[in-house]
Amino acid sequence: MNSKDIAQYIEATNGISKSWLLVQLRLKKLQERRDEISGEEYFMELEDIHQDLMKLGEWWKGQENEVF
Repeated sequence: MNSKDIAQYIEATNGISKSWLLVQLRLKKLQERRDEISGEEYFMELEDIHQDLMKLGEWWKGQENEVF
């Protein structure tokens, strides 16, 4: 899947409120730009995405069936 496919999936499934899907989209967009940016910029953006992912925590515990 490319970033366009992921974005279409998010829209089709009303997934804009699902933060983990947005993280996947950001990762794919970063991967697609990898050859266009410096190693330092890539690392900084990857670190930012990782921090956002870690902020999600375990909010889903106890509601797995509803969320996934």
